[in-house]
Amino acid sequence: MTVKIEQRRVQKNRLLRVNILFFIVFLFFVALIIRLGYVQIVYGEEYKKEVNKTVDMVVSTPVPRGKIYDRNERVIVDNVLVKAITYTRMKGTTPKEMVETAKVLSKMIDIDEENMKERDLKDYWIVTRPDQARNKIKKDELLDETLTDKDRYNRQIERINSQDLKGISKEELKVAAIFTNMNSGYALTPQVIKRNVTDEEFAIIGEHLADLPNVDLSSDWDRLYPHEHIFRSVLGNVSSSSEGLPNSNLEYYLSRGYNRNDRVGKSQLELFYEEILKGQKAKIKHITDQNGNLLETEKISEGQRGRDLVLSIDFELQKLVEQVIQDELSRAKGRNRFLDRAFVVMMNPNTGEVLSMAGKQLVRENGKNMFRDYALGTINSQFEMGSVVKGATILAGLESGAIISDTIFSDEKLNLKGTPLKGSHSTSLGTNGIEGALKKSSNVYMFKTVIGMMGKEYQSGMSLPKKPEAVQEFRNVFSQFGLGVKTGVDLPNESNGLIGKEAYTKPGLFLDLSIGQYDNYTTMQLAQYISTIANGGYRLKPQLVKTIHTPSSTNEIGPVFQAFQPEVLNKITMEDKYLRQVQEGFRQVYQSPGGTAYKYFGGDRRYNESQAAGKTGTAQSFYQDPNTKKTYATYNLTLIGYAPFHNPEVAFSIAVPYLDSDTDPVNKYIGQKILKAYFDLKVD
Repeated sequence: MTVKIEQRRVQKNRLLRVNILFFIVFLFFVALIIRLGYVQIVYGEEYKKEVNKTVDMVVSTPVPRGKIYDRNERVIVDNVLVKAITYTRMKGTTPKEMVETAKVLSKMIDIDEENMKERDLKDYWIVTRPDQARNKIKKDELLDETLTDKDRYNRQIERINSQDLKGISKEELKVAAIFTNMNSGYALTPQVIKRNVTDEEFAIIGEHLADLPNVDLSSDWDRLYPHEHIFRSVLGNVSSSSEGLPNSNLEYYLSRGYNRNDRVGKSQLELFYEEILKGQKAKIKHITDQNGNLLETEKISEGQRGRDLVLSIDFELQKLVEQVIQDELSRAKGRNRFLDRAFVVMMNPNTGEVLSMAGKQLVRENGKNMFRDYALGTINSQFEMGSVVKGATILAGLESGAIISDTIFSDEKLNLKGTPLKGSHSTSLGTNGIEGALKKSSNVYMFKTVIGMMGKEYQSGMSLPKKPEAVQEFRNVFSQFGLGVKTGVDLPNESNGLIGKEAYTKPGLFLDLSIGQYDNYTTMQLAQYISTIANGGYRLKPQLVKTIHTPSSTNEIGPVFQAFQPEVLNKITMEDKYLRQVQEGFRQVYQSPGGTAYKYFGGDRRYNESQAAGKTGTAQSFYQDPNTKKTYATYNLTLIGYAPFHNPEVAFSIAVPYLDSDTDPVNKYIGQKILKAYFDLKVD
């Protein structure tokens, strides 16, 4: 009996414990229900939004660049559309999936794999050989928490050797090249896999697009320069898609919204007017889910190709001028061993518009003489220009008071202490005033002028004083005409010329400076100088671009967006009467018997209709043979001028360096022919 009572008591206790356990479970369950209900009611909408959250990404796609026209609206730089195959990498796409797509594509298209970079091959090797790539990382490096995944990847790259890369077969190289192109840009931004796709390739890809995820058929553009050998060095170049942004200015471009593989102007006009020519990119918004899957695409803006440039260059005149240079270089080359280049600039002296900017260099290629465009030499190659600077020398003397309008000097050999006799090109120039000194190109008149600027009057056997302030005063006048300073032409990398320092301490060099045989100037500087004299004393900025135009959807040029007005950089400080004396002296050089250019202009009926004025120049110089490093004495022949004399509409400068002697009038022949070309085109 007692046992039964004890059993009942144990069962009762056990039942109580079970009930308590069930009750506790019930309480937990109720608490969970309440919590879930609370979360659903209070935070349900927020969590629902988080689950359905999407990511918006705006990408920009490139557009063709603006066209470039000459002053008569002839197209000289254009774009040509080409067929292309593109790949858009989605955020969730793995490298392995991209390689699989590349394998399929490799059977459908030809692609150049010869220029694959070693780094690209290593990236491909890691993706296609994961086990071997994993072995490039040590165990302790896997456990090292201070290393990032990027650190480990870089170590893998470093440890892949040439033997590893030899394992990539020739067939794989094509796959690797396609994979590299697919992986070259940003996610959700179309990357060009191949440009200039053949019609057959285009058709095959079109038939198999369903089997090629994220691959599409598209169009791209090439920059077209129809006249490859004319004015080419000034137009510049544009980077390719594979080049993208230049490393030297990477941050600059990225901060302005460029993508790394965008094409930009690399040099000259394409570079200088990059912001104008680049256009407005099309903007597309990609909407993706949290996993990077593309849900929707929305076009934000269509984009617009770059604005067009209309240059001041007359392309027909440019072609004629370049042909003249080539003809004269070919003619004179036989008697001049080192002659290999010549330069011409023609501009409107009243506006600064550059009408022709030409340079040619004679080179030997594949056993033949060929001409290379060297128009850039007009702004970045400087030479001793000779007597063409004598107009500025006269004006410096007049400005300083060293000479006055009616100063007359006898042309004689100067006997200066410690210096060989210095004189003019002839011993029979006689006594001259300003106009006669320019007409006959008297060196002695210039020498005596700068001796006066040093505060002395010439006497036989005298020592020249050191007057650095007089040299600086002299150069200040030259700079008013653009000699020794940048002209401001709208191109990068213009030279200042070459300004020697020793003239400040060696007065004999000051004499050489006065006749153009010390400081070096560019052909563009000479053109600005003669234009300033021609237009009455206004130094104008040389301008290559006349107008900027809004792009048109037709073949017609669009409306003017911006027109460039003549820009006066400075007005010379000399009195007008002084400038008129120099103009008259320049007129006599061309039009008066005894003038150094009279035989070729005023004395030749074929060329005297233009009624030109200007100055000839000859400078003794040196040529260093690039092969032997030997130095040879040579001559630079130059010519400046403008026409017509009473109403100037064209000014020009010519520089022909490295002649064996000064007897070949190549500079004057070029001057004759380019003036004739200019006026003949006006008649046409």
